[in-house]
Amino acid sequence: MGTVAALRRYPVKSMLGEALTTVQVTEQGLTGDRMLAVLDDAGAVGSAKHPRKWEPLLRCRSRLAGHETAQVELPDGTVLPAGTAELDARLSDLLSRRVSVSDSPPDHGTLEREVPEYDGGVPDRAREGASVDETGAAITSGHVASGTFFDYGRVHLVTTASLRRLREVHPAGDFDPRRFRPNLVIDLPGGPGFPEDSWPGSTLRIGEALFRVTLPTPRCVVPTLSHGELPAAPGIMRAVAREHRIPVLDLGRLSCLGVYLDVLEPGAVRTGDPVTVGTTGQLPDGRSGDGGHGGIA
Repeated sequence: MGTVAALRRYPVKSMLGEALTTVQVTEQGLTGDRMLAVLDDAGAVGSAKHPRKWEPLLRCRSRLAGHETAQVELPDGTVLPAGTAELDARLSDLLSRRVSVSDSPPDHGTLEREVPEYDGGVPDRAREGASVDETGAAITSGHVASGTFFDYGRVHLVTTASLRRLREVHPAGDFDPRRFRPNLVIDLPGGPGFPEDSWPGSTLRIGEALFRVTLPTPRCVVPTLSHGELPAAPGIMRAVAREHRIPVLDLGRLSCLGVYLDVLEPGAVRTGDPVTVGTTGQLPDGRSGDGGHGGIA
């Protein structure tokens, strides 16, 4: 059906990540993905979904220097290991409040999300319940998934077909896949846009790993922000909202791009690996059964 065009992981939540040619996928997702996060003294988990508080994290880049060791490159090019007092101090200066990098998800870590002006950016009931915080932004508050730094899904996938469709309807927009922070970019050279809309409940064999597609991925303001060398692109989420608002659970019609995946069978995934779609109850290699169950984060 398609092939893996790109692999990415983000060792520190909401920082820029690293491109990979191969990665081991476990039941918890890509090895090393979102293993750390920046926390503040108020109990908030650093997320660029609230840009007025956390956007500077997108000027930093995280990467693994060993199996369990992460490094952070600061905007001035300084590289420091995660977990050191010096890095915490530099990030505190960058964010203008005391923060620290942690590998321990708080029991009730707050995850704040700015409410965008365009329709479909948050569920209607969340928009109605939003509050204005000290930054002047209208926000909603939730929590990271229990025991993790993931907002929801442990693996996130986008397709070139959907990005190509968005470029057609909004040619001025920069739909570089890195803006959407996927783990997997799947190259689908032909066919209509948004083919993944039909995938929830199906299985995907990607390299050695087997996944189940769970939900479409609702989009926030993050793709519109500057990502390293990618400049801000304020119009692209309005284009997604116009072109692709679809039902998500009982949340109403939301602006979506990509899908979340559960891991059913761990294994290695490499760029260039083939991708095969199966159906619910039928694995892509022809075996019957559900293949186990991966946790939703």
